[in-house]
Amino acid sequence: MSGFPILSVMLLVPLLGAVACFFAQAQMARTIALVATLVNLALGVVLWANYDIGGDQWQFVERANLFAGFQWALGIDGIALMLIMLSVFLMPICILASHSIDKRVGEYMAAFLFMEVLMVGTFAAQDLFLFYIMFEAGLIPMYLIIGIWGGADRIYASYKFFLYTLLGSVLMFIAMLWMAREAGTTDIPTLMQYDFAPSAQTWLWLAFFASFAVKMPMWPVHTWLPAAHVQAPTAGSVILAGVLLKLGGYGFIRFSLPMFPEASVQFMWLVFALSMVAVVVTSLIALVQHDMKKLIAYSSVAHMAIVTVGLFAFNVQGLEGAMIVMLSHGLVSGALFLCVGIIYDRLHTREIDRYGGLSINMPKYALFFLLFTMASIGLPGTSGFVGEFLSLAGVYQVSSWVAFVCTTGIILGAAYMLYLYRRVCFGEQKNADAAAMPDLSLREWVMLGPIAAAVLWMGVYPESFLAPMRADIAALDARLERVKPEGDARLRIGEAAPVQIDEHAAHGGAH
Repeated sequence: MSGFPILSVMLLVPLLGAVACFFAQAQMARTIALVATLVNLALGVVLWANYDIGGDQWQFVERANLFAGFQWALGIDGIALMLIMLSVFLMPICILASHSIDKRVGEYMAAFLFMEVLMVGTFAAQDLFLFYIMFEAGLIPMYLIIGIWGGADRIYASYKFFLYTLLGSVLMFIAMLWMAREAGTTDIPTLMQYDFAPSAQTWLWLAFFASFAVKMPMWPVHTWLPAAHVQAPTAGSVILAGVLLKLGGYGFIRFSLPMFPEASVQFMWLVFALSMVAVVVTSLIALVQHDMKKLIAYSSVAHMAIVTVGLFAFNVQGLEGAMIVMLSHGLVSGALFLCVGIIYDRLHTREIDRYGGLSINMPKYALFFLLFTMASIGLPGTSGFVGEFLSLAGVYQVSSWVAFVCTTGIILGAAYMLYLYRRVCFGEQKNADAAAMPDLSLREWVMLGPIAAAVLWMGVYPESFLAPMRADIAALDARLERVKPEGDARLRIGEAAPVQIDEHAAHGGAH
């Protein structure tokens, strides 16, 4: 693979596809988009197969000076590799899920392909300003997808999405300009090793936090998410939950933790507090929803809170757990939105009460829906269990109380997901139109099958996904070593418990 610019090619393929889709008829545009995303998935598999797990931290590096000191700098570590794989895996499924789009199909497909360029570019960027451009430009196609092809309140939802995410990013851009001047470089790997003054770190951390917290989204800046999910077309919801929410978590791992370690410890309790509130409050809100998409959207906020507590646990278990939760959530929530889209296409309503007893007339659908419901809850053997267990084990070393509160989120998660499943798939068939719906078509099998396989693969053998990231997470852990907080856990991992000797018994009880 040496010398072949595979990352640039992975940006070029969907870009050329997007341009072709603009000028193509509807059916041709669908074909072009599907072929372009499948080619990129194949390139992603080649990328993963050629990634040297024991090799350099940064691989497939490409650098070229463009103009006025601006660099085209791409390269990946294991963390970026896994998130790029998630992106290219979900994109063909999104194209297949878009068969119900019947207006301006060429522009719709172009918007999705353009978004793929920006997502892969964000994870692969090694220059500060190249990252910023990719990170922010990803707003534009999603804004258009919601605003043009969304539901009845799409304009309100798209403006809210755009304004929330843009506001935080202005502060981040100012911080980046200051960092580039202070450190004399815009190279991300160099900046990850640069020691900014602790007083400056505080302000820089807050500026980046303003952007990443909205992207995650963290409570209380999460209110744009349910509106965006409900109004977005099915494929828009899949890619929003699957990949775009991960940009915030990636930002914390790439910028906040390695570049501002002192400030990260200083604000650790702020992150913990917001995350604990998010886990409990959004889970309770999810319990009372009547709209399936809204319920899954609120569950996303609760799951992403498990990511933030894992990241700020400052240990390997927490960091590895946060990454696995991000990958798992990308697959599982994407699949749940597909499950909603499948029955929405048949009945054109997301009201939970309009369904019931679907396991009778749609048994194959009910089986897939059950698997993804259990993965969302964190059933052992699914991807959800591995990530949540690692994250909570990591945060337990720092604070048993934070771990306790976040664990209640898993219990509440079981409550709202099982409640949803029971009302949709079990019970009596009250509505004749729901009882008459046909089971999964071949296209829908092709959409759900690969995600189901990936969820089970990650649950049974998570090492495939952890191995490429392990060295990078260990390097980040070493960088954070000097600022690690003292935890309240009595036991250190790898240490034996101190033996308590009863002196009275030792002296034979003699007085």
